[in-house]
Amino acid sequence: MKEIFQEFLTGERALFQGKDLHIVNTIFDDGESPLKHSENIKVENSMFKWKYPFWYAKHIDVKTSTFFEMARAGIWYSEDVSLTDCLVEAPKEFRRCKGVKIKNVSFPNAAETFWFCSDVEMEKVVAKGTYFGMGSENLKIRDFNLYGDYCFDGAKNVEISEARLLSKDCFWNAENITIKDSFISGEYMGWNSKNITLIDCTVESLQGMCYIDNLKMQNCQLINTTLAFEYSTVEADITTKIDSVINPSGGVIKAEHIDELIIEKDKVDPSKTKIICRS
Repeated sequence: MKEIFQEFLTGERALFQGKDLHIVNTIFDDGESPLKHSENIKVENSMFKWKYPFWYAKHIDVKTSTFFEMARAGIWYSEDVSLTDCLVEAPKEFRRCKGVKIKNVSFPNAAETFWFCSDVEMEKVVAKGTYFGMGSENLKIRDFNLYGDYCFDGAKNVEISEARLLSKDCFWNAENITIKDSFISGEYMGWNSKNITLIDCTVESLQGMCYIDNLKMQNCQLINTTLAFEYSTVEADITTKIDSVINPSGGVIKAEHIDELIIEKDKVDPSKTKIICRS
């Protein structure tokens, strides 16, 4: 590989169509698309300070590097991309990418990040921003903290564990979602979705888990959760009380206690839902 060491690169397409490059201690300053159409690139201890650094790129490995705020929309339409021990300040990172691995990375401005991507693995990620993960599929995520509403809208085939999500309207229009050992706080969680499973999770949600086809909750806690399960088919084993439940479409709901149970016979068939209160 050709080594580029401690360079200061400016101007549009500074390393356009670069191949087999090892880039170390280098700054990409004013100039769009420095590594557009690049392939087989290794980057270490470097800085990206301007827009669109990696578009239509393949086999990209970036370590201990920084994407500044103006490196926005930085990695789009790319394949086989790895970021490790990086700080990504820029929004709109990762759009329509395939085969992405992220480890120990912070996204403090993660608005519209990871849209319509596939085959993504994340570990030890912190992100803050709205609409994270929209339309993406085949995601495996562990040790993940997210601060931002509307995450994973339209996502499919997602596995999340050891996460803390502060997100209103999360997992809308989603399909095949499994969440384990996690905490979720946000209104209107999971509407209009299909096949959502929560295992050993704690949830706080106003009108959460409504309009879901095939919701499963195993050994979960619901805290300050009201008007839950409206028009959802449910198999829920809740280890705490539930503040209120309204008009589930069917299934079984187990809880310590339900403070308010609302079943309107003109809207749902009560015989299709079994309610079990342990206390």
